[in-house]
Amino acid sequence: MNAKLLTVEDSASLRFTTKVTLTDAGYEVAEAVNGAEGLEMARSGDYDLVVTDLNMPVMDGLTMIEELRKSPAHAGLPIVFLTSESDADLRARAKAAGASGWVTKPFDPDNLVKVINKVLGR
Repeated sequence: MNAKLLTVEDSASLRFTTKVTLTDAGYEVAEAVNGAEGLEMARSGDYDLVVTDLNMPVMDGLTMIEELRKSPAHAGLPIVFLTSESDADLRARAKAAGASGWVTKPFDPDNLVKVINKVLGR
């Protein structure tokens, strides 16, 4: 059975590119357009991994992770940041909040799949 991923990204073009990349790699992909929607979908769905942007309207990715990690049911859910940010302090905050991986945009499709496979233990 294919892993079910949730992508959280406010840019329509990046959502499309990410979905095509991950679908082509054999993953089932659901999409959210901001952190609030992503949080709601993650709480109500059964996802194997979340890929999220950092900077988004309504709720940013870091806040979404912090809120999601408050639920024992989602404490171990793998979360990969896919963001244009590369600041070391931000990366440290993301890791402390519970991020499992980090990929910088613009992303190389093969690298994104490699990181997700690694986080999922494939």
